[in-house]
Amino acid sequence: MGRAHRHLMSHMQLSSIAIGPDAVRMPVGSGPYLRLSAVSVCPRFAVVTDIAALADRLDIGDLITKLFVYCDQARWGDLAESVLAEQVYFDNGFGGPVGTRPGIDITNDWAEGLGALDAVHHQAGNHLIEITGGTAQAHADAIAVHLKNDATQGKTRWFVGSYALGFQRTEKGWRIDRFEYQLKLIDGNADLT
Repeated sequence: MGRAHRHLMSHMQLSSIAIGPDAVRMPVGSGPYLRLSAVSVCPRFAVVTDIAALADRLDIGDLITKLFVYCDQARWGDLAESVLAEQVYFDNGFGGPVGTRPGIDITNDWAEGLGALDAVHHQAGNHLIEITGGTAQAHADAIAVHLKNDATQGKTRWFVGSYALGFQRTEKGWRIDRFEYQLKLIDGNADLT
């Protein structure tokens, strides 16, 4: 149960609820439903009236988190299978080829490029998610730190940038089908030499 749902439940002190477009329906004993305005139940969450839309938003937020965590943990198979779409519009932000590529090719490139490092860590936030039917767009800011212990000019490099991500709903759930990175700065030993 998410934080918003727990907050709503604490206001209602019930074990089950149904949320519709304009009201919260609460079972009253064994009789009919009592309809309360969402605003009267909890003004803070009055705009959260569609559980399916909220679930989509949470799923997409989790997908963004998985993108970075799976990369950090070198879970390339999971990244290809449960995060990226089969085809992804891809721009790595470093001047490489831009266009649609197979998701598995992107993860293979990341595995090769990051595999020689001793550690990778992403810290992401500022997620702005817009959902339109079976597609969505999201903005995320992130800091990435790469560590190479045998580098002689400094063991780390830091990347700070923003991501424009696109999503499509598939039979397997939401998948990232657009990945555009905008590098804002790089610090440390850029070449890890």
